Amino acid sequence: MAHDGHHDDGGSALDEMTLRVRALESLLVEKGYVDPPALDLLIETYEKKVGPRNGARVVARAWSDPDYKARLLADGTAAIAELGYSGRQGEHIKVVENTGQTHNMVVCTLCSCYPWPVLGLPPVWYKSAPYRSRAVADPRGVLAEFGVTLPPETAVRVWDSTAEMRYLVLPLRPAGTEGWDEDRLADLVTRDSMIGTGLALAPAEVEAGA
Repeated sequence: MAHDGHHDDGGSALDEMTLRVRALESLLVEKGYVDPPALDLLIETYEKKVGPRNGARVVARAWSDPDYKARLLADGTAAIAELGYSGRQGEHIKVVENTGQTHNMVVCTLCSCYPWPVLGLPPVWYKSAPYRSRAVADPRGVLAEFGVTLPPETAVRVWDSTAEMRYLVLPLRPAGTEGWDEDRLADLVTRDSMIGTGLALAPAEVEAGA
């Protein structure tokens, strides 16, 4: 999707804010108020666990409740709010569904617009210039680097997040999960599968890691 509006978290304002945050962080570390490894762990937790778990619950509900799925695809923001997830960077979220014919992938080509309420903090690679440019120019190549190889007949659609609209991918439900409850289904949903740079885990993958 083409950008239709301004990015509220891009440009010189973000640059200035980033500099201020880094300066404050350096000062706190220098004074001994912040332990860098602990800070890194906290950021990693919110980036990979706490935030994405919210999105995983949304996906699991959609997989197990057809009525909820219909509401989610019709109005992602409202349906996500039903589960208690809303707030800044999540005011307008569109959910796009992966099917056997179409695979969706999300990028923000100008900065790092990202649905924080359901995915937490954006990963470093999502904000990087190479991903932001190549996801549009060579989506299949980028997917291959993430370990995702799709059949030639599967179309890849790239959605460009903006401050006005952020996107969440509803991944395909893995085979062999009939009768699973929402908690078990949520364990199959990864952050990358909700960005579109990954797939939901197969049941065997979860069992192997248990």
